[in-house]
This record gives sequence, structure tokens and C-alpha cells, in this order.
Amino acid sequence: MASRIADLVRRARRLATERDRLVDSLAEEWTRVLRGQGLSPADLDELWAALTEDALRGAHVTQGRWPAQVWRLEAKEVIARVRAKVEAALGER
Repeated sequence: MASRIADLVRRARRLATERDRLVDSLAEEWTRVLRGQGLSPADLDELWAALTEDALRGAHVTQGRWPAQVWRLEAKEVIARVRAKVEAALGER
């Protein structure tokens, strides 16, 4: 049993590290795309809301794999992290 728990902990850490890398990569790409576009804070709010809405629509794709509520929470958290990194890089807010 202890071996199984240790394996699960290692797997969770590996997945979290990969997620962090993906968040950083997405933030870099969005920063590059948005820099110099002259978007207002309201424009950025709309962008993040639309991305969140689009991601939440993906909840039905994961049926059977993850509960929709888990997918929604994860999607919101990832987009919030990307948003924070992008806005910090752009000097917004």
C-alpha cells in the first residue's frame, strides 16, 4: 500500500510540474500575441471571459474521465494563472 501511495504522489508531482510548464508556455505565447495590440482592460476582460467560456464547453468532452465540475475548476484555475502571468508581463493592472 505504501508503495502505491508513493507512486501516486510522484505521478501527481510530475503532472503538476507539466501543468506549470504548459501554463508558462501559454502565458509566453499570449503575451507575445497581445503585446502592442492596444487592448483596453475591458478588451482583456472580454478575452479572458471568452477563453474561460470556451474551456468550460470542453467539459462534455471529458465525460467519464473526469467529472464536469473537476474539469471546470481546473480550467478556471489554469486560465486565471495564465491571465495573471500575461497581465503582469504586459504591465496591466
